[in-house]
Order: sequence, then structure tokens, then C-alpha cells
Amino acid sequence: MNQVIIASDSTTDLSPELIMRHGVRILPLGVTLGEKQYTDGVDITPEDIYEHYEKCGELPKTSAVNIGQFEEFYQKCAQDGDSVVMFTISAEMSSTCNNARLAADGFENVYVVDTRNLSTGGGLLLLHACDMRAERKSAREIAEECTRLCDYVDASFVIDDLEFLHKGGRCSALARFGANVLSLKPCIVVRGGKMSVGKKYRGKYIATLKSYIADQIGDASDIDLSRVFVTHAGCDEEIVSACVERVKELAPFGEVHITRAGCTVSSHCGRNTLGVLFMRKTPFSSKA
Repeated sequence: MNQVIIASDSTTDLSPELIMRHGVRILPLGVTLGEKQYTDGVDITPEDIYEHYEKCGELPKTSAVNIGQFEEFYQKCAQDGDSVVMFTISAEMSSTCNNARLAADGFENVYVVDTRNLSTGGGLLLLHACDMRAERKSAREIAEECTRLCDYVDASFVIDDLEFLHKGGRCSALARFGANVLSLKPCIVVRGGKMSVGKKYRGKYIATLKSYIADQIGDASDIDLSRVFVTHAGCDEEIVSACVERVKELAPFGEVHITRAGCTVSSHCGRNTLGVLFMRKTPFSSKA
């Protein structure tokens, strides 16, 4: 019997519980740390990256899922006559999406969705795909609808310290110095498949996070309240709990998922990065 397989690369940052509950298949990115090669979420964790950085001052390098890996995955699915909807990190951020599409050219019933996002921004689309599969929608219908919804995803993060961004070449030394002196916590937003700096918050991290959450949710009138992710890259449990409570105070989301960011986001942003991610009722393109 033909089944629709929902899959993604490892950047969607779904928790093991969500992956198991929805039967999602994950193709992990590669991670190079020092002189060793690892597989994201398989034999390396964000904590391993942080420990290595504290010892050596060296950040990892992530590598895309290659064409051969995608072809092997698609082939296994084709043997069972299954169709595939493959979700990837934004094509603007990685060659993973292009590799997924090139590999899909040799197969029928394989549909690639460029989430134009990262982390649980893509995870929101992936869970929506699982909802559609439960409604017995076809792989084509799922892929087309999720592609349409990419512009409805509201994904952002607040970063406590710019050290990892600076080390990774994404922030100048002067900008980092100024942010530290002024206790600025920048909000990184994802729009059109790219990351940019949004509002800059000032003060202690937990206070800035509460202000950020209030700004993001507002009166909630334009938010799809089906589900929300509180995704972090190693924040203390008290901070995460306080943010979850703040989200629940401000809007009656049907599902509130707490997830830990994987190696990709963690290696770029470092500890004490937290975001609240959800879907809007209207696309961002209509707000321009």
C-alpha cells in the first residue's frame, strides 16, 4: 500500500517524542568538529559542541546532506512504492535543498519543500504535513500546501551573547563589543529564507525574553493558535519554564512544544538562544 512518508533534514529540531509520534524520518547533516566527522543528532550533540568550544575555542562546521544520501533514501522508499515529502532548511542557508531536488529528479512521487526557514520554523510546516497526511491528502497536495504556507511562518530567536556569531564571521568585533557594553540582546528573524537582525532588547536575559514574547504574540489576533514552539539552544530550565508560562498567559495555543535546538542552530548562535515560533493567519508578503 502506498504511504506518504514525511521526512526532513535534521535542522527542523523536532523532539524525539514528536518524531516518534508522527513517524517522521530524519536525514541528518554532517558536523565536523576538530578533525573528526560526526552526524548531527546521532553521535554528536550541542553539548559536545559547547564543551569542545570551551576547551579549544573552535566552532564546528556543518555539511549538507549530499545527493547520494538523498538518492539512497528515496530508493528505499520507492521499493515499497511509497511517496515522499522531503522538508529542508532554506535553500538560502544550505545546499541541502538543492541536493534534495537534484536527487528527486530521478524518482516519481518525491516532492521537496524548501521551508525557507530553519529550526522549528520548518518543524511547523512538517507537523502541518503530518496533519494533512492524517486527512489522507496526497504527497503532491501536502507539498503544494506546505510550500504555500512558508510565508506564514513566524520564526525568530533572541540571543544572549554574540560570541558564537562573532566567531562564525556573522558579527563584527565592534558590534559584539557594543552589544555587550549596552547589554543588548538582538532578535534574529527569518524572512524570505534569510536571517536578519530585528529588534534589539536591553537588560537581563529573562526580562528581555518576556518582552520579546509579548511583542511577538501581541493580541494574538493574527496567529494560528494550533501550535507553538518554544525552542532553545541550552537555556536553563528556569528560563525555559518562565517563557513557556509567558506564552500560555498571552495566547491559548492548542499545543505548546518545548524543543532543544540541534547542532546547526547551536553552533551558529551558542547557549542562551531562545525563540517562540508559530504560524500566522496572513502571509508576511501581504504585510509589505
